[in-house]
Parts: sequence; structure tokens; C-alpha cells
Amino acid sequence: MANNIQKHLLLLRLPLLITIFISIFPSISLSFSITDSFVQCFSSNTTNPNNNTTSPQVIFTLNDPSYQPILQSSIRNLIFSQNSTPKPILIITPHNIFQIQSAITCSKNQGLQVKVRSGGHDYERLSYTTSYHYHHHEPFIIIDLFNLRSITINLEDETAWVESGAIVGELYHAIAKASSVHGFPAGSCHTMGIGGHVSGGGFGTIFRKYGLAADNIVDATMVDSEGRILNRTLMGEDLFWAIRGGGGSSFGVITSWKVKIVRVPPTVTIFDISKSVVLEEDDVDDDASIVSFMKWQNIANKLPGEIFLHAVMGIRSVNVNGSSTSRTVITISFTGLYLGEADKAVSLVNENFAELGLQRNNCKQMSWIQSVLYFSGFSYKSNIDVLLQRNQTSQSFKAKSDYVTKPIPVSGLKGLWKKMKMMMLFEGIKNPPVLILTPYGGRMSEISESETPFPHRRGIIYGVQYYVSWDLNNETGKYLMMMRRLYEYMTPYVSKNPRAAYLNYRDLDLGVNRDKNTSYEEARSSWGSKYFKNNFERLVKVKADVDPDNFFWNEQSIPPQ
Repeated sequence: MANNIQKHLLLLRLPLLITIFISIFPSISLSFSITDSFVQCFSSNTTNPNNNTTSPQVIFTLNDPSYQPILQSSIRNLIFSQNSTPKPILIITPHNIFQIQSAITCSKNQGLQVKVRSGGHDYERLSYTTSYHYHHHEPFIIIDLFNLRSITINLEDETAWVESGAIVGELYHAIAKASSVHGFPAGSCHTMGIGGHVSGGGFGTIFRKYGLAADNIVDATMVDSEGRILNRTLMGEDLFWAIRGGGGSSFGVITSWKVKIVRVPPTVTIFDISKSVVLEEDDVDDDASIVSFMKWQNIANKLPGEIFLHAVMGIRSVNVNGSSTSRTVITISFTGLYLGEADKAVSLVNENFAELGLQRNNCKQMSWIQSVLYFSGFSYKSNIDVLLQRNQTSQSFKAKSDYVTKPIPVSGLKGLWKKMKMMMLFEGIKNPPVLILTPYGGRMSEISESETPFPHRRGIIYGVQYYVSWDLNNETGKYLMMMRRLYEYMTPYVSKNPRAAYLNYRDLDLGVNRDKNTSYEEARSSWGSKYFKNNFERLVKVKADVDPDNFFWNEQSIPPQ
């Protein structure tokens, strides 16, 4: 009798116990339920196009031994690889476009947010996790495209179909295997995924001659929020416009791009010259480094499109004659690529920029693909197969961006260097920031600001990437604050109304969507106009047409209202 009463009381208490468990461990209990439902949905909605009896695994749950290696494989910023970083409840690794359709359908059914990752280079991790601000919002999954990376080159019409999971290095490699006189104007970091790089614009060492990667897209395939497979004809010109520089993740899953490959000369020329200035000296106004940099600011965007001459500015402390006395030295490295032979490069540079002092012995002649190796950080004599390496050493870093429309005066330059010196000597910054300065002009000035969503065209002298990395997790806050102060100092010397930024150097400091219902004006005033200027309004209209329920959203996605 007593046993029966105890059993009866236990049954009465069971719903309460379940409720308490769910309230204490909501993410655990809900993720198991959602995971099971998603897997069932995915299985029932996915067909096997090849009728294989054994298909490769596509879905990886939190408990799968491959889950963590897959998640970590494309995380390029170690800030976001910590245990506290929000994790997806599932990782989907599709082998075909139909599995992407199923993943979208089942995510909508289960109320799951979708992240899409091709190379993992999103500076603010939005392709594979979420910010801490959204930690308690809906669970999310990753659709990781690394299995979709086929490349087909057609030299007859000088195009290539590239799946979005391919990295930039794989595209360069495929082009070089097919032709010694063709290339593509994308970025220099070979591990960037094609999907995100192209959809954000994508510039590189030959963009002054040929434009951005996004300027050389002739078709695309994607899956929209309704699970429809679209090409350029089916999606229409407005959506095709939006995904070429407006960030594809706001509109759907871009599965492949048809790119226009460009003709490059059989011989190109590389040169690298550094200038240094010691800050302790009383008067540095006439120093060769300052004279050279001031001249570079005035001619870098006016040189012919065949030449790319960027500058990298850094600071270091050096000992004097082996003694314990140290001095602070600013170094400016001028690195150039000329689409042609060395003698012509020397003549052209000296005619416009004699202060650099370029000589023939500073130059190396090579093929275009060898210049790709050089700018990727390899020896230009390396086997091009190194471009197929998808993984690279990761580090913690922060980057920000700016655009310069008027030369920075000497006073501003000296103030910048003083700021960098103070950070290094008195704030314990062991790894000082670098400024990577990319000249515009050439073909970029010939393309209208509204041709694609990428608006940074005519009138830009150079773009700036501020970049710093560090080794210890407990130093993250210090380095982030340092970068924000450096960015604040530069305010008077960069573009205004808006202070423009580059989408592919994503920066959540600019502002974030407070939630899925963020309004047009909230997004425009915080980050939208900075990335897209007047193109933001058209992007919002496209979003409202193709994804009115805002299924594809994140902290800086285009709002549909």
C-alpha cells in the first residue's frame, strides 16, 4: 500500500520535475528535441540523386566525434574558439544543392537560425557563431560548404564556375593549371572562401586593372529562404545585383559563382622597398620616410591601372649598436606589382615616384601565379600546390577599416606615430598594430558607386586596414581597447558622412542589429550606410522582396523593413 502511494506521488510530481529540469537546462533539453526533429525532417526531405546505398555523413551533432574538428577547422580568429563561444546545435556539410534545400526547409520548420560558412574568414565570426548579446536567442546551425568546391574552367569564353566552398587559392591554382596568361582579381590571402569573399566585394593586387571579384561575376546559383534554386535569370537582376557586394548571407545560400577570368601578361614584376624613421630625432619632417609617404599619398591612386603599389606601416623598438638603449622606429614598406616587365616598371615608378628610389635590382620578374604565391606569404618559387592548403595557423586578432579621400597631413602622420609609440612603450602592447594601405584609382574609379552594392569607388585615394594580433586570451580586452583608440584618433583624417568601412573587414564596433526586428533606420544609421552608403536603401528593398520574414539574419544582416 505504501509503495503504491509513493508511486502515485511520484507520477504527480513527474511533470514538475521535468519542468524544473527544462528551466535549469533549457539549451540541453531543447537542443536534443530540436536535433531529433531536424534529423527526421532532413531525412524525409532529402533524396539521394546518385542512388548510392552508402552516402557520406552530412549532419554532425554536438555528440559526434567529428563535430568539434569540423567546427574548429575554419575558425581563423582564436577569440571565437573559446569554450564560452556559442556553438551551433548542428553542423550541416552538404555534398549537393538539394541537401542545402532540405537544411533550409527543416531549419524554418524548427525555428533555427542559419549560419553559412565557406572559408571562415568573417572577422566577427558571424558565419559560424553569434555574439554574446544573442547568446539566449534562438539556437542556430551552420551550413558549412567545404564539400562544395568544384571548379570548371572554360578558356573558350574565359569563364569559370566556382562552388562557394572553394578557397581563393584553389581558384588561382585551377586557372594556372589551365592557362599561363589568365588570372582573377580576388584577394591575396589564399585561404579565404570564395562564397563570402566575392559576396562582400573582394579586392586584390590586380583590382586597379580589372575591378573587384564582384565586378567580374556573370552568373550565380543560390538557394533562397523558400528553398528555391535560383540562377541569374530566375533570381532577377535586383537580387543578382545585391549578392555581388551586399553580403550573400542576407539573401540566401550562394552555392556557386560564374566568374569572368581575365587576361594577364606572361611576365609580371614584384618589388619591395622599405623606408624607416627614428622617432626620437628632433625633426623628422624632412626624413625620407615622410617625404616618400607624402608623395605616395598624392600619386598612388593616379598611377596606371597596371601597377599596384601599397604601403604597410608598422612600429618597432630597436637597440642602438647592440647596447641596452632602444629607439622607436617607424617602418613603411612599399610593395608593388606591375603587370609587365621590370624595365618598364622601373621607368614608370621613377617617372611618377622618384622619391621611392626604385632600381632594377629591386625587382623580380615572374609569372602571375608566382606573384600570387608571393603575396600569399610563400616563396614565389614554391610549388603552386601550396595554394590548395585550406588550413592556416590561427591567432587572436582585431581589424578595422577606413577610407582616405584627402592626403593625411604631416602633423596627422606624426600624431599617429606618437600614438602608436605610446601604446607600445607605456601600455604593454607587445604586438603593435600595423596599417595596411591599399591604393584605389584605375578601374575602380571608372565604375559607378551604384553598379554593385560596393560603393567605394571614385574619390578614394586608399583604403586602410588596421590590424593587430596577440597571443594570450587574457590580453584580449587590452588590445581591443587599443584598436578603438587608434581608430578614434584617425577620425579627422578619413572619409566622413558617413565614415566608410569595408564589409569584408566586418566590424561590430560600428553597430549591430538589436534583434531580428531591427528597423531600416536603426541599421542604416549604425552600420548600413558605412558599408554601403546610398546603396543600403536598394539592398533593403531587395531583402523585403526575397526574404520578407528575415529568415537569413545576423547582427549585421540587411533588414527587410
